[in-house]
Amino acid sequence: MALILSGDTGVPASGMPTGSVIQTVNATTTTNVSSSSSTYVDTTLTATITPTSATSKILVLISQNGVGRNGLSSAEDMKIKLVRNGTDIAGIYQYAMYSGSSVLFRGGTYGLSYLDSPATTSATTYKTQFAAAENSGTVQVQQDGGNSVSTITLLEIKV
Repeated sequence: MALILSGDTGVPASGMPTGSVIQTVNATTTTNVSSSSSTYVDTTLTATITPTSATSKILVLISQNGVGRNGLSSAEDMKIKLVRNGTDIAGIYQYAMYSGSSVLFRGGTYGLSYLDSPATTSATTYKTQFAAAENSGTVQVQQDGGNSVSTITLLEIKV
């Protein structure tokens, strides 16, 4: 139990033990995005955090929902990645949904937990991007719009 004094909003980050969560940021999207290109495009899932210390770690939790393909080609599959300030930092799934047949895939979910060390106290933006892996067919995220909610949660961890 933390003691909060009058006018105090909580324990300062400097007084928290190592491993404590200093702040959290959460964002969601339901915007349907489709692509038939092998060039990465934004999924519209994005969040920005400003670390309080350059030594902090950022735990990124992703749930990319409504992932699918139209099923017109056996070569259809998708690549999804995590990007920090324009730099690729992790692949969430490479060649997602590949089956070797023209099966329709709808409503899949791909998740990622990634512990990042951005080494900055500047605003840091994390987002996901996706692409059709083989330049054929159409792949989608948040396929069902309002029924497909993708989430990103950023937790600043004291080191």
